[in-house]
Amino acid sequence: MAFIALGINHKTASVDVRERVAFTPEQLVEALQQLCRITPSREAAILSTCNRSELYLEQDHPSTDEVLAWLAGYHNLSLEELRACAYVHQDDAAVRHMMRVASGLDSMVLGEPQILGQMKSAYAVAREAGTVGPLLGRLFQATFSTAKTVRTDTAIGENPVSVAFAAVSLARQIFSDLHRSQALLIGAGETITLVARHLHEQGVKRIVVANRTLERASLLAEEFGAHAVLLADMPQELVNSDIVISSTASQLPILGKGAVERALKQRRHKPIFMVDIAVPRDIEPEVGELDDVYLYTVDDLHEVVAENLKSRQGAAQAAEELVGAGVEDFMQRLRELAAVDVLRAYRQQAERLRDDEVAKAQRMLQNGVAAEDVLAQLARGLTNKLLHAPSVQLKKLSADGRFDALAVAQELFALDEGSDKSSQ
Repeated sequence: MAFIALGINHKTASVDVRERVAFTPEQLVEALQQLCRITPSREAAILSTCNRSELYLEQDHPSTDEVLAWLAGYHNLSLEELRACAYVHQDDAAVRHMMRVASGLDSMVLGEPQILGQMKSAYAVAREAGTVGPLLGRLFQATFSTAKTVRTDTAIGENPVSVAFAAVSLARQIFSDLHRSQALLIGAGETITLVARHLHEQGVKRIVVANRTLERASLLAEEFGAHAVLLADMPQELVNSDIVISSTASQLPILGKGAVERALKQRRHKPIFMVDIAVPRDIEPEVGELDDVYLYTVDDLHEVVAENLKSRQGAAQAAEELVGAGVEDFMQRLRELAAVDVLRAYRQQAERLRDDEVAKAQRMLQNGVAAEDVLAQLARGLTNKLLHAPSVQLKKLSADGRFDALAVAQELFALDEGSDKSSQ
């Protein structure tokens, strides 16, 4: 029995290679079944994200060459190209790798929470494909449990480490109840999309997206139940906006001090929280001089992100220790599971011997043999049969010079070397 974690990630492979090795959701079930059919893998799961593609396998004996060949062939890559950027972890190292991945310790952004959900999806798909059995299933459950402990017992995922998340977190600090706040988002690119998602998750009362083209603003607004307007409509929307976050590609400021001043008067100087994520700036720096305006730039947010990253890195050591404990606990349980199989087989053997001796004893009683003699013969026969196989094997081990095995046997049978002498 061997566990294997094999794959590529953002540390070992370029975007080009990662794209070529990625599995689409539609491919996964068929790929898993093919993987188990063609390679020596008895159980398998595939985790495929933008930053990594990993195979989690259970095999009788570690055999990665055939798996690498299958992966290269499946994606039409040369085996040499794949070998150059692939990594392989076996047994406890594979367990540790899975637990680190699920805990966000191996992510591009330390502690990011999405990876745990992605790993749970990988497990669900493998179950659907019928390629997860009892051993890999136990490993996934232990991995999820460890990742949950890391999230609960450390601060590795608490502080925002993306500019978009940092902007929304600052807004939450200023407005204790975002359910009553209205947000104006200027732009419709990737950063503003992330900001809109975070604000939507925080339950902001109303979101307005202002963009140079109404079509792009409408697409984004539709995704989050927001309202789309053109940049020209910003002055009217500014009056009702408690939060303004801007990120466009404009080379000149698109929101000036005068427009904000007029909006503040109409708002009766109700505060406005502003974040200018754009470079060059979208909001004139002089806006920050106005009373009742809290203006932050992308540099301010980068300082927040950097500080939060330090905090996460500090929590990472505690997380690594929890992962180590999770690995040790799982491997111990696995070793105990192996002992259970041996003990079950040994018990079944002993029960067969017992039944044979009991049957003999019953026949002796039916033939009129005295009960005392029957009991003595039963005890003698059962003792001899139970000791026969171990005695033969111990003599053979001794003849072969396997004194280490003799020491293990003495420990196994809880024998005290001096017990016979003391009883004489």
